[in-house]
Amino acid sequence: MTLDAFIAGVHAWFAAALPDHGVYALMAFAFIAGLARGFSGFGAALIFVPLGGAIVGPKLISPILLVIDGIASLGMIPPAWRGANRREVFVMAAGAALGVPAGTAILAFLDPLLLRWSITIIAICLLALLVSGWRYHGEASAPLTSGVGLIAGLFSGAAQLGGPPVVAYWLGGKSDFTRVRANVVLYFSISSVFSAISYYFGGLFVPAVFALTVVILPSYAIGLYGGSKLFGLAEERTFRIACYILIAAAAIIGMPLLDGVVR
Repeated sequence: MTLDAFIAGVHAWFAAALPDHGVYALMAFAFIAGLARGFSGFGAALIFVPLGGAIVGPKLISPILLVIDGIASLGMIPPAWRGANRREVFVMAAGAALGVPAGTAILAFLDPLLLRWSITIIAICLLALLVSGWRYHGEASAPLTSGVGLIAGLFSGAAQLGGPPVVAYWLGGKSDFTRVRANVVLYFSISSVFSAISYYFGGLFVPAVFALTVVILPSYAIGLYGGSKLFGLAEERTFRIACYILIAAAAIIGMPLLDGVVR
């Protein structure tokens, strides 16, 4: 095969795999989601999945986020490994090992429109949980920690929305925000492996996932890098409020009733 033939083949593959519209919007959404993820350790799915799902559907957008986040956040893992409470993270990950496959089954078999409405409702409820300021202040235990992991894994498998239950649980403890962020980053690096395995066997890694990953990954990576830098510069409260506003806007605009706004 000649070089020209190879290039022509790659071009044809991208043309067939990419959607007809919305690619630039997905790049913009990915950048904003990366900012939130880089700063707080979570929040990307709450922004990217409702908005991106309005363009390409939830069964495509969740695997895309899984792949781009897994690649772009590799650099966050070493410092998270050093700063996290690894025992707690592994206990929570054990629960996620059961929850993720169940959530993946929901993603694979539930009607796309019903799934989109479910994602919107869940995103709004999880946002309300975060905004309310409620935190778990009881004693941490292995069964409870793994139970939170089970619930978070279910949400992650279905729509990559496992962040808020994990954050609400760990912020209620004695750890400071830096330790919580490290815990969250390390936990999701592990649960993402579970999601990747489940998505593979669920047949969710279609060609469009990888084509859009190539296109979207740079925007997400830039946002992730910027968010990580903001973590050391911005006030936590200010950026947290900004994330809440972005998440709320994403959940509302991502409603099926408002598809014309996104598209």
